[in-house]
Amino acid sequence: MKNAIRKAAVPLMFSLAAFAGAAMAQQTSPAPATASSSAAPAATKTHAQRRADAVEQRINDMHTQLKITDAQSTQWDAYAQTMRDNATKAGSAFRNRAQKMSSMNADDVMKSYAELAQMHADDMQKLSSSWSALYAVLSPDQKQAADDLFHNRAARPHSMARKQKGGGKPASASSSATTPSN
Repeated sequence: MKNAIRKAAVPLMFSLAAFAGAAMAQQTSPAPATASSSAAPAATKTHAQRRADAVEQRINDMHTQLKITDAQSTQWDAYAQTMRDNATKAGSAFRNRAQKMSSMNADDVMKSYAELAQMHADDMQKLSSSWSALYAVLSPDQKQAADDLFHNRAARPHSMARKQKGGGKPASASSSATTPSN
């Protein structure tokens, strides 16, 4: 059971980690306004909109990869909504923290970090519960696809760590493109 939770949590943790860094960066250094009116639609979106689009893309990709049926829609919808709610809540929390950061002392910073970590743990429990309900109604083929999906995503950081240490197989280009960078 702990392995199943860990496997379900890894993709969200990486998304949350990437989101946290980007949210903090946006709050501290907003992009300059451009004079050109021919900017691409993606360039005019806020970070929150781009993040929401990324979450929706992940939801759509998983829906397709898992071949969710109409009979599974109740459990799928609950899982997808939990992903959306968690992303929205995390975005708000990181924006609020970034706005207050300049007036925080070291103790406040530590406490705010602990609050974010607790919020993340609570949200992961919600996501895990909704995933378990969905996983329970998947067909054997869908479960295999889910297992493969989560195994492959969970293995990416480890293969990057081995590559950086000079051991193991090098990570593929696709995995390095989705692995958060420092």
